[in-house]
Amino acid sequence: MQVGGVSRIKLHYGWIVVLITFATLLVAAGIRSMPSILMIPLGEDFGWGRGDISGVISIGIFLYGLMGPFSAALLERFGIRRMMVASLIVLAASLSVTPLMTSIWQFYLLWGLVTGLATGMMANVLGVTVTNHWFVKRKGLVVGLLTASAATGQLLFLPLLAKITVTFGWRSSVYTAVAVIAVLTVFVALFMRNHPYDVGAAPYGEEELVKPKPFTGNLFLAPLQALRSASRSRTFWLLAGTFFFCGFSTNGLIGTHLIPACLDHGIPEVSAAGLLALMGMFDLVGTTLSGWLSDRFDSRWLLFWYYGLRGLSLIFLPYALDASPTELMIFTVFYGLDWIATVPPTVKLASQEFGKEKSGMIFGWVVVFHQIGASIAAYSAGIMRDWLGTYTIPFIAAGLVCLLAAVMAVRISRAASSRPGLQG
Repeated sequence: MQVGGVSRIKLHYGWIVVLITFATLLVAAGIRSMPSILMIPLGEDFGWGRGDISGVISIGIFLYGLMGPFSAALLERFGIRRMMVASLIVLAASLSVTPLMTSIWQFYLLWGLVTGLATGMMANVLGVTVTNHWFVKRKGLVVGLLTASAATGQLLFLPLLAKITVTFGWRSSVYTAVAVIAVLTVFVALFMRNHPYDVGAAPYGEEELVKPKPFTGNLFLAPLQALRSASRSRTFWLLAGTFFFCGFSTNGLIGTHLIPACLDHGIPEVSAAGLLALMGMFDLVGTTLSGWLSDRFDSRWLLFWYYGLRGLSLIFLPYALDASPTELMIFTVFYGLDWIATVPPTVKLASQEFGKEKSGMIFGWVVVFHQIGASIAAYSAGIMRDWLGTYTIPFIAAGLVCLLAAVMAVRISRAASSRPGLQG
């Protein structure tokens, strides 16, 4: 349409949905990462060891992942907007009660169980579901952008929350998070939509208006049936295995323990949180770029380079912590670009192997393995730090398993990387 000789381009509502989903994933992931800055204050207030708090984080990470395949079914059955609003309300309620806790079992209940399940509804599977509903073209780019938001949120809020924690106490940082969730819930309720059909539009890249198919499966059996079907595929196990090592080397280890490791080396908490925030900024660039690359190149070789370079950076980390700030900054930038760049090519391979209809639930199961790896890393690194007084061995071990993941990635069948599926 032209007005006064100037062409007017109508914005597709899918990009508004992407913006809302981006903000939701950003906030949910940022809250999921809060225990890393609360580890020291909670230990001082309640006398809990790092192993105790790491156990809570470990359970939360595991349940966050376990929700993936079931959240895919719930999102299809009840609608994206309704489930997002319900999850945000539960998350806000859990955080509101946290400052009143007095014993470790309450921390396990609120942050291990409730927060883990609530944030699990707003994990990577949400981004994949939104992408499949709203986009036919630019899928790789959108998945990369939404994946980056989840990882970036995990890191971006930490400097602010760390500053609030140091200045006003950990309870104030929790209440700040509750206020952010309250504002976000209003925006989701007002502007989020489940499907292009709801606004009378076709998916981005299509011309034909498509009515969404109703979810007909069993909410609990459908994900299990998808797992049973996928378990017969060698590609599934290679994707699940590489993603296990991905979780082991990212949110489970660095996301949970980098700040305490920096404190061990005399780096202030706010400065350490700033390093994680900087990683988040570079991750936003790296993972979005990864989505663009996955639309154009063999995803198996993208994964090979991502895991290989991440492994080398983690092996370098113990040296960087003992060296000058320059070496630590080099690690921060290099690792940040690769933080979770593995997701877009993994999503693409899963979609090509299993099809659009099943890819959400099956990728959810792949994410379960990611979070199992993260859970093991979060707990084992805390225990090893209590035993050995250092994080050197956990960091180097994570680097070595990333090199193994790089080799596994190129073992994925070439047929899987060439089937028609998630295309940009």
